Amino acid sequence: MPDTDFPDLPAKALSIRQPWVWAILNAGKRIENRPRRFHYRGLICLHASLYKPNAQDGADFTQTLIKAVPDFKKFARQASTMPPEMKGGIIGTAEIVDCVEQSDDPWFFGPYGLVLENVQPVKFIPVKGALGLFNWRKNL
Repeated sequence: MPDTDFPDLPAKALSIRQPWVWAILNAGKRIENRPRRFHYRGLICLHASLYKPNAQDGADFTQTLIKAVPDFKKFARQASTMPPEMKGGIIGTAEIVDCVEQSDDPWFFGPYGLVLENVQPVKFIPVKGALGLFNWRKNL
């Protein structure tokens, strides 16, 4: 697919595991935790990885959801019935505006957190993911 396809979408993407990327689009998650400092600022595509969460991932997500969202039961039900097309592709866009080492945001558990703004869903585009920030059009 040529680079001219999807001209309105940012060229760079960040792959995020489910259900965390779902929470960015649906539950007000505006901090994406990372193990290293992240210097990039600007618009990105949100890539939902193919990683299958295990029981501990689910427990961690549920505990964070309880702290972060007042009506967490509704969101937990929605996250558990996520359609399969929400994995292995671009599902949204966001703007990285900062990288913080501490935050009172209940979604933050560090050691670093990308602060996201202007989050928007997009129609699913199947794309192979990659580690770090990547040019997703090369993986179509």
